[in-house]
Amino acid sequence: MDLLELRNKLDQIDAQIVALYEERMEYCSQVADFKIATGKKVLDRERELQKLQAVKSLAHNEFNRKGIQELFEQIMSMSRKLQYQKLAEKGAIGRLPFIGVDNLETKKARVVFQGAEGAYSQMAMEKYFGKEVNAYHVDSFRDAMGALEEGSADFAVLPIENSTAGIVTQIYDLLVEFENYIVGEQIIQIEHCLMAVPGTTMDQIDTVFSHPQSLMQSAKFLNEHPDWQQVSMQNNAFAAKKVLEDGKHNQAAIASEHAAKTYGLEILEKGINQSQTNSTRFIIVCNQKIFRKDAEKVSICFELNHESGSLYHILSHFIYNNLNMTKIESRPIEDRDWEYRFFIDFDGNLAESSVKNALRGLREEARNMKILGNY
Repeated sequence: MDLLELRNKLDQIDAQIVALYEERMEYCSQVADFKIATGKKVLDRERELQKLQAVKSLAHNEFNRKGIQELFEQIMSMSRKLQYQKLAEKGAIGRLPFIGVDNLETKKARVVFQGAEGAYSQMAMEKYFGKEVNAYHVDSFRDAMGALEEGSADFAVLPIENSTAGIVTQIYDLLVEFENYIVGEQIIQIEHCLMAVPGTTMDQIDTVFSHPQSLMQSAKFLNEHPDWQQVSMQNNAFAAKKVLEDGKHNQAAIASEHAAKTYGLEILEKGINQSQTNSTRFIIVCNQKIFRKDAEKVSICFELNHESGSLYHILSHFIYNNLNMTKIESRPIEDRDWEYRFFIDFDGNLAESSVKNALRGLREEARNMKILGNY
């Protein structure tokens, strides 16, 4: 046969495959009706494994066996998604334990941020809540999350990601540990400044204090002063405060212009971070399962079995429900070597049926899935 004849044969077979696929999905729809009536779970992993072994045994060589397995994994995945969709249509999915609100109650709210007066977190807080906000600061991210848990604060403002330095890993871990939820975000443009006590000149400096990420972001500038000792601090504002309290002309801090004004330090040079588009994303967190009705981003996390293709199949829930995934990160799971927890951001609102459908599938097929917030 020539190429045209071969293609015609393939077209005929493909038409048969489509017809058989639609016939199969009709039976899958009836399976969904049965499961809705009896309350059975959609995912029956043992049944799927038996089915895969059965269909693989019908193939005549190893290459085809692998292909048949991949094909039927996809077919069964589509069957599950159809069943989840029918569950949603019949109202069998249930409501998510989050309450939609028109606005966050921020007027009389008490807000906590990590660091000291003059920190970038304070800048983010004031931009989100206003300068008259009732606020206080704590030394660590854990302290801030604990303040929400015990009720001494209504909201916390925490940095979660920098455009050049990447994610703040501790925040991701704390979002899993604490029953606190993201309800908003604020992005702050980062401009690092070199500052010292008034009257200090550049040639007097031999020690510079700052957060490790700020030192890294200012590496190009600092490399021009190789004789300076670089000392890591917990927070940029703490660095500025130390320079003020020590009052020594050989010390400088790298922090924001806001910190310089807060502590009365003199800025020796502005914009010393090499990236002019450097920004940090801060999250607004509270201890209630709420979301604004106009929220547009969902954050979740989950764990997966250590199996080939497990992440691939989980991500198909976003594709099938036409959801745009904007971010994926992984963090090692404590006390479980070489196992990871995945963190995902995607566009959507918890009130949307497509989001509910995707989350139902994720909850069924992943381990320990948690909604971190909708904002």
